[in-house]
Amino acid sequence: MGQAREVMDRLMTAMDAKDKEELARCYAVDAVIQTPDQGEVSGRESIANYFFHFWEAMPEVTYEQLATHEAGNVAIVEGFVAGTNTGPLSLPTGGTLPPTGRQVRVRSCDVARVEAGLITAHHAYFDQLELLGQLGLLPELSTH
Repeated sequence: MGQAREVMDRLMTAMDAKDKEELARCYAVDAVIQTPDQGEVSGRESIANYFFHFWEAMPEVTYEQLATHEAGNVAIVEGFVAGTNTGPLSLPTGGTLPPTGRQVRVRSCDVARVEAGLITAHHAYFDQLELLGQLGLLPELSTH
């Protein structure tokens, strides 16, 4: 196992433990994460806050890893994010949605580049329509 895999494993452990400080320590001070819902988030503390707000929306969220890959200084985790929406969900517009109480299980993929033992770039992918649909936030389609 290489350094990229080790750092990604530390990140996944911190995410499972909802350990904001340990999660932040996985990232370089000037790291950047690209997310489908918030776009580009820059800086270790801002990235930790991004995940913290997600944990507030789904406090018992889990990350089910289906496959892990490593190629040089890049680590990839494929799987599912699963949880129940019991807290407010932050929107890209700055507003929040009230809790729906619904369970979700959404496909996800994380790709992280590691340099000097820290994540410098992270691309987090998940299907926003799948998430919104499972939360019951999409309009019903007419069958007429």
